[in-house]
Amino acid sequence: MAATALFASYNVHKCVGVDRRFDPARIIRVIAEIDPDVIALQEADRRFGDRRGLIDLAALEKATGLRPVPVANGHMGHGWHGNLLLHRGGDAGLIRQVTLPGLEPRGALMADLRLPQGGVRVLGVHLGLLRHSRLLQVGSLLAHAAEAADGPTVLMGDMNEWRREHRSALAGFAAGFGPLGVGVPSFPAYYPILALDRMIARPAGILGAVEAHDSPLARRASDHLPIKALVTLG
Repeated sequence: MAATALFASYNVHKCVGVDRRFDPARIIRVIAEIDPDVIALQEADRRFGDRRGLIDLAALEKATGLRPVPVANGHMGHGWHGNLLLHRGGDAGLIRQVTLPGLEPRGALMADLRLPQGGVRVLGVHLGLLRHSRLLQVGSLLAHAAEAADGPTVLMGDMNEWRREHRSALAGFAAGFGPLGVGVPSFPAYYPILALDRMIARPAGILGAVEAHDSPLARRASDHLPIKALVTLG
């Protein structure tokens, strides 16, 4: 029997809010507000130096029940190129740390999750700032998504793309996911006008309406609002 799970994506901006305060505990409170079954975080680690993780994962699990997909990154970070996938219940099968093409160091984290609601392939991504790089990255991600041809796939993250329709680098996703739609504004958090954060899924019909999580706390905690949607699994 089909069941739904709440998926979310959140660029936490290295836990620095629009008030310029570094406050990882505030990020945990926003995630607790959302109460997701699966969430993809971006910018969850420092980018330079020891690249250590910025969020207290034990405190996050205590507050939300979310556990991270484990990665091997060779440094003190919790994620892969700042990408972190967390889920509540179940476990992870295949995990892949994808290095994305382009001029900037970018990556995606992929995991086949076995959730209480059903199995799903999830890709948490953070695309590059340059359009040419994004075009290459979309092609790479489509190849990884295509391997799960018989099961549901959810791809979500900060796409760094504000253009629409044929001018958007994300138009290439239509080959594997169908029409993308216009997205919901999520940036900047204090007055969102750009749909930089996106969530797409296959097969058609499993993704519910995507919304921004627009709470007073979320408007302060990061420069992006989280996005969220129900996904039908099973």
